Amino acid sequence: MFRPRFPVIAQFCTAILLLIQCTTSSEARSYETEHYKLDLVTVASGLRNPWALAWLPDGRMLVTERIGRLRFVEKSGKLSKPIAGVPKVAFAGQGGLLDVAIDPDFKTNKLIYFSFSEPGGGGRGTAVARAVLDGAALRDVRVIFRQFPKSGGGVHFGSRIVVARDGTLFVTIGERGQREKAQDPSINRGQVIRIHKDGRIPDSNPFVGRKGYRPEIWSYGHRNPQGAALHPETGKLWIHEHGARGGDEINIPEAGKNYGWPVIAYGRHYSGAKIGVGTHKAGMEQPLYYWDPSIAPSGMAFYSGDKYPKWKGNLFVGALAYRLVSRLELDGGKIVKEERILTELRERIRDVRQGPDGFLYVVTDGSAGRIIRLVPTGR
Repeated sequence: MFRPRFPVIAQFCTAILLLIQCTTSSEARSYETEHYKLDLVTVASGLRNPWALAWLPDGRMLVTERIGRLRFVEKSGKLSKPIAGVPKVAFAGQGGLLDVAIDPDFKTNKLIYFSFSEPGGGGRGTAVARAVLDGAALRDVRVIFRQFPKSGGGVHFGSRIVVARDGTLFVTIGERGQREKAQDPSINRGQVIRIHKDGRIPDSNPFVGRKGYRPEIWSYGHRNPQGAALHPETGKLWIHEHGARGGDEINIPEAGKNYGWPVIAYGRHYSGAKIGVGTHKAGMEQPLYYWDPSIAPSGMAFYSGDKYPKWKGNLFVGALAYRLVSRLELDGGKIVKEERILTELRERIRDVRQGPDGFLYVVTDGSAGRIIRLVPTGR
């Protein structure tokens, strides 16, 4: 038997071997899908209720935690200390620090945008801020949108941010649990809004100058939209929104259109009661796709990379209640097939993103949330 001359070296070698074994066994688990076998590789862990991810040009990620922390994730997966300068958030219920988006010209202007539940007179409401990311701190932080009016309660903030091809910002906002107000365009409840990057209202918005309508509104009659992405070919905004006990929807919100909540919807209220007048009403739009019962969708991404060729052009939606990822196949502007993947993961999926490396990433929601890379290993 080999006996090392120096016991300290032997202990060190044993520790390294154990570390390698633990890392290998805990970082990757395999899951079968229709087209691929996937290894799920944990990129970062130990996050407290992470909500969103975004990539910086240097390959690092920004990740939000609802508690009010914004952090870097290094390429190695190491988490930074919290970035300084994040404003106070109302961390309660579904509220906190929520989405984050990188300006397309970040290399020159260092701008980021983030949404959060902002405390203030009347309670709290969805707000969007922009800031310069200066090293490990935010400076020149300025709120460019505030939901009006604020209200009590801790639900339905919506809160996805999408930078449109024309440089404007789309922001989704929920109806704050006040479903009867989602049809009132004089306030901000259950809408997609559209603003310039500095908060100004685009002249081309559908309700500019119209009495009784807030000019930032793009579309209304939504419930709680927590997923949004631009179609890679058409450049159109797609969103999904939570239904009640059923009726989660995917919509392509068009300027000035009313998407019906709570007058029409699929599914029923949590009490079992009928929603509104049913599923149709003149002047109100039908969803492109819906789930009944509800999967509680959150996070959304179109796939346009080359790591999973058979998935190119597919839409991926995370699910909180059903703890899975829904893969949706498209035929033009229609959804023609759904495959539910990662059902064995048994973790709430909060966000789904395509990374600059072409891999899909999911963010799990929990007190020990993590970021996971989906790596295809063949079939």
